Amino acid sequence: MAKITVLGSGLVGSVIAKDLAKKHEIFAIDISKSNLSKIRNTQNIKTICADISNKKTLHNLIESSDLVIGAVPGFMGYKMMKDVIEAKKNIVDISFYPEDPFKLDELAKSNNVVAVMDCGVAPGMGNIILGHHDKKMKINSYECLVGGLPFKRIWPYEYQAVFSPIDVIEEYIRPARFIKNSNLIVREALSDPELVHFDKIGTLESWNSDGLRSLIHTMPHIPNMIEKTLRYPGCIEYLKVLRESGFFSYEEIDVKGKKIRPIDLTSKLLFPKWEMKNGDKDFTIMRIIIKGIENGSKVTYEYNLYDKYQQNTISMARTTGFTCTAVANLIVEKKYDRVGISPPEYLGNHFIEVKKYLEERNVNYNIEKR
Repeated sequence: MAKITVLGSGLVGSVIAKDLAKKHEIFAIDISKSNLSKIRNTQNIKTICADISNKKTLHNLIESSDLVIGAVPGFMGYKMMKDVIEAKKNIVDISFYPEDPFKLDELAKSNNVVAVMDCGVAPGMGNIILGHHDKKMKINSYECLVGGLPFKRIWPYEYQAVFSPIDVIEEYIRPARFIKNSNLIVREALSDPELVHFDKIGTLESWNSDGLRSLIHTMPHIPNMIEKTLRYPGCIEYLKVLRESGFFSYEEIDVKGKKIRPIDLTSKLLFPKWEMKNGDKDFTIMRIIIKGIENGSKVTYEYNLYDKYQQNTISMARTTGFTCTAVANLIVEKKYDRVGISPPEYLGNHFIEVKKYLEERNVNYNIEKR
């Protein structure tokens, strides 16, 4: 039984803590007493209310840990990961922060730390799938369509968030990068919308988002790579109006003598509209298509994930959290021990193990080869 500290006990962090508590001793840390109250009585979990943005506090709390899990909002992610690495603790992180994680690679290596970044569903499991096939075939194209959506469509956004509102808004403003014919293309977020049909859901709308992340640097030999976010058709127009009107801006403006960032106000207003409430149910949908040459023949692999709320656990927390805990167990069991920053595609050799772990928790990727 390992000692594992989970930083952040929100909708995803709490699921991670409960899953790992089946085999390990867990210390769940959050600044919110409300978040901690939901897992306080879980066997093998000790809850601690603390502000881990203070490095000294964090180092004291993780001193005896065998592994740390990062499940904090994106704006805290990079500093948190740096602080954990400086404490010489292995870490698996699901935070989606804007900074370049590879800037921490030398620090991790000098501290002999295994640090897996972006270990969720996408980025995360999608990268592991690509890493798996990259070792077996010459890939010509990789396309990932992914989204987490509520079953209940409520006007105007038809959306609910399991992550920090600011993290979600970042998807709508961060320029989207993708690879086409071996060239890096940069487009604004929400661009190139397409309608896509899914048998179990119906028609959804895809648009460019900056989801490739590390793949741009680690898979330069793949000439075509793109990730697009999925939402219900129509909501993109509302988001474009808000963005173009300045509601997502980080630049301070003066309002009656007070300086505020529009994004902070927008986040405050949208959170109650986007918040997952008791009884709300969601689903995660993902389609990955990989094309290339395998054993001298053209081949296409298509992965389809359709996961929905079950056992009182929201789907996005399941699909994200269980990928993270699968990798956490690989590290604890010393099956993955690469020192330095590891994007999930580096775990391609462990695809079968991760897939089996997810299947045991009823997260199933259907695979078609043609």
